[in-house]
Amino acid sequence: MMKRNHIIISLLFAIAFISCNETGTSPRIRLLDDNWLFHYGDVANGEQPTLDDSMWRKLSLPHDWTIEDIPGTDSPFDSTVINGVASGFTRGGIGWYRKHFHIANAEEGKRFYVRFDGVYMNSDIWVNGRHVGNEFYGYSTFGYDITPYLKYGADNLLAVQVKSETVTSRWYSGSGIYRHVWLTATEPLYIDHYGTVITTPEVSGQVAKVAVSTTLINDTGEPVQPVVRLKILNSGNQVVGQSQQECNIIKGEKLIVNQELIVSNPNLWSVDTPHLYTLVSEVIQGGNIVDSTKETFGIRSILFDPEKGFFLNGEALKLKGGCIHHDNGPLGAMAFDRAEERKVELHKEAGFNALRMAHNPPSPALLDACDRLGILVIDEAFDVWRYGHFEEDYSKRFDELWRLDLERMIIRDRNHPSVIMWSIGNEIKQNDTAEMADLSRQLAEYTRSIDDTRPVTAGVNSVSELKDAYLATLDVAGYNYSPREYVSGHERHPEQLIYASESYASQAYDYWKDVEKYDWLIGDFIWTSFDYIGEASIGWYGYYLEQSFYPFYLAYCGDIDVCGIRRPQSYYRETLWSNTSMTYISITPPVPSFRLNPRKEDWSVWDWPDEIHSWNFDGCAGQDLNVWVYTACEESELFFNGESLGRRTNTTDAKNKLGWKVPYQEGVLEAKGYIKGQEVTTSQLKTAGEVANIRVTADRTMLSANGQDLSYITVELIDAEGNVNPLADHLVTFEVSGEGSLIAVANSNPMSTESFQKDYRKAWRGQCLAILKSEKKAGNIHLTVKATGLPDAHISIGVK
Repeated sequence: MMKRNHIIISLLFAIAFISCNETGTSPRIRLLDDNWLFHYGDVANGEQPTLDDSMWRKLSLPHDWTIEDIPGTDSPFDSTVINGVASGFTRGGIGWYRKHFHIANAEEGKRFYVRFDGVYMNSDIWVNGRHVGNEFYGYSTFGYDITPYLKYGADNLLAVQVKSETVTSRWYSGSGIYRHVWLTATEPLYIDHYGTVITTPEVSGQVAKVAVSTTLINDTGEPVQPVVRLKILNSGNQVVGQSQQECNIIKGEKLIVNQELIVSNPNLWSVDTPHLYTLVSEVIQGGNIVDSTKETFGIRSILFDPEKGFFLNGEALKLKGGCIHHDNGPLGAMAFDRAEERKVELHKEAGFNALRMAHNPPSPALLDACDRLGILVIDEAFDVWRYGHFEEDYSKRFDELWRLDLERMIIRDRNHPSVIMWSIGNEIKQNDTAEMADLSRQLAEYTRSIDDTRPVTAGVNSVSELKDAYLATLDVAGYNYSPREYVSGHERHPEQLIYASESYASQAYDYWKDVEKYDWLIGDFIWTSFDYIGEASIGWYGYYLEQSFYPFYLAYCGDIDVCGIRRPQSYYRETLWSNTSMTYISITPPVPSFRLNPRKEDWSVWDWPDEIHSWNFDGCAGQDLNVWVYTACEESELFFNGESLGRRTNTTDAKNKLGWKVPYQEGVLEAKGYIKGQEVTTSQLKTAGEVANIRVTADRTMLSANGQDLSYITVELIDAEGNVNPLADHLVTFEVSGEGSLIAVANSNPMSTESFQKDYRKAWRGQCLAILKSEKKAGNIHLTVKATGLPDAHISIGVK
C-alpha cells in the first residue's frame, strides 16, 4: 500500500507491440489491420461464415465511420443527428466488420490470442460463428484466446458488430474499430499477455536495480521445468544487465517468476532525456527458446512529497500540462501511430511536459510516443461512475464492469515510464455524498492492489469541504477550475498534493503563478491543449450547449487547433513557461470572428479573447484596433512602419499582455522586448499582399512502406514575399499519385462542414491541411496542390 505522506516511486517501463520472432517460426505478434470487410447498418447473421460478404466494402484499420461523409452528402455533419452538439453533430449507428484469415496446418498446437486496442463501443465478437465476448466500454484494450474456435489450413472468420446508436459521450467518440487489432501466436508454454512487470526499487546515477516479474502459462498438458532468461539492452543493443532462473510449473497453471537485474551507470529517463532500454525475455525448454518477448522501458524515479512537491529523478519539476481527448481531428478517432506521435510532438514543441488523458485510457501508440519523446502522463479511466450524463453511457454498466476495465488499463500501461499517476475518474456526479466517497475508496484501493508504485488521483470539480470525504480517498488531488480552494484545501489536507486538473486559458497567468508560488501545487493542465470535435463551441458560444449552434462542430478551446497550428493562447502560455524571451503580436478583429451568443453563461469561460495573428482588415482604414503583445519581458515597445508607438511596462496587472490602440492601415507592426533596458527579442506582423503562390510543407518527407505511415502537408496561400494571407479562402484541390493516398483534408474553421474525405478543401485564414498515407510498396508519393488563378505546387514524399 502506498504511503500518502511520502511516496517514493522508481519504475522501469515496458511495452511490447513490436513483433518478436520465435526461433525459426512466424512472428509472435501479427498486425491484423489489413483486408477487413465493412458494412454500415445491421445485418442478419453477420457473424456467420456462410454469409455472402463479397459486396462489402474493403478497408484497413484503424477505421472510424463517424468521420466519413454521410451517404448522399459531402459532409459527416448533420444538424438533426441524435448525438447532436455533444458529438459535434456527427452520427453513430451500427457497423459490422469481417476479417477472413488463414492459419497454416503447421501452426496447429499453438495458442492464438486476438487483441483489440479499442472498439467504440458495445461490440460483440465472433470467431467462425461462435460468440467469444461482448465489450461495452469503448476505450478498453481487450482480447480473447481464440484457439478453441480456429480451423487450420482453412479460412477463418473474425466478425465484429459495433453498436454506437445513441448518445454515449459528452464529446466526439467516433465509431468502429478505431485502433489496432493484433493476433498473438505462442507455443503452449508462453509468457502471459501483459505478463511482464518491470519496476526499479532502487535508482541512482550510479546503479539501478531492475525487478522483473514474469508470468508463465503452461498449456502443454504436462509439468515442465523451463528457464526464464532476461537481458537488458541499451539503445545500441548492448547487453547491460542479465539474469536467468530455472522453475517448475505444473500443467494448466500460471507461475510468476521474479528476478532482479543490475544496470550500472544507467541513462535515466526524463522529459529532457527520454532514454529507453529494451528487456528481452526468453523462455527456454530443452535447450530451445519456446517464447520470447521484447519490452521497451525507461529507468527513472518519481517522488510525490506533500510539502516539497513532485520530483523526477530527484529534481523538482512542475507539470506544464494539457488535457486531451482521443480524437485526431480530420482523422476522427482513428489512432494511426503517426497521428498519435505527431500530437505528442506538437505538445512538446509548444512547451508541454505532461498530458492528462481526458477522460479515458488512450491508445498504446500515444503512450509509446510519450515514452519516446519525454511527456509525463496522467492515465485516466472514466468520465462517469454510477451516475452518468446519458442513459446509454458507461454508467449503465459501471457497477458490473469497472473492476475489469480499470484492471485492463493498469496492467496494459504500468510499464510506461511516462505514466506517473492513475486517475480513477473525472467530475464524478454526487461526489459530495458518502456513497461516492465509499465508491472512490473502492476504486482507489483496487488500483493500488494492482499497482502501488504510482499515486491515485481524480479530477474533482467544485471543490469544497463538502467533498473532503471523497478527496481523502485520493493520494493526489486534481482540482478542476477551483483555484480559490487551493489554500483552504491544502490546509484541510496537508498530506495531499494538489494540481489543476483542468483550468481556463483566459486565466492562465493566475493559474500558473499559483503553481510557481506553492511547492505543494505541482502543476496546471489546461482545458484543452489540443482542440477536439464535440462539445461544440464551448470555446465560443459556451454553455449551455444548444442544437442551434450548428454548424459549429469543434470545441474551439485548444491551444493547438485540429490542423496542428498553434493558436494565440499557446503563444501566451509560452510567456509563462519558456525560459526564452519572446514577443507575439495578436489583434482584436474589428468584427467578431463568429456571431456571439447573447445567452452565454457567465461561468462558461473556456474561450480565449477573440484575437488573431493578422494585420489584414479590408475596409477598416483609420479605425482604431486593439493590438496586443504577449511577452514575459520587463518592457515591450511597439513600432508601426518603423515609428515607435511607445513602451509599456509588464506589471503584475498587465500579466504578460500589453496593449496599444493603433489606427489601421497597411504596413508592418514590430514588437520589441526589453530586459534591464536592453533589447532581447523582436517579432513582426505584416500586411500580406494578394495571394501569388501556394506553399506546401511536409512534416515528414520519408515514410515507411507499412501501409499506415502518415505525412501531414500544410498548405499556405502566400503573397509574393512569402507572407500567409489570412483573408485567403481559396478552394484548394489535391491530386495524388504513386505509393500512397490522400486520407484526409481539413482546415481550422470550427464552422466548416466540408468533407474530410474529398480531394478538395477551402482554405481558412490562408491555410489548410492534407494527410497522406503510405502504401506497402517502396517508391514516392507525388502531391500536386491547385487553386484557381495560382501556380500549382508540388511535393514528393519518399516511401521506403
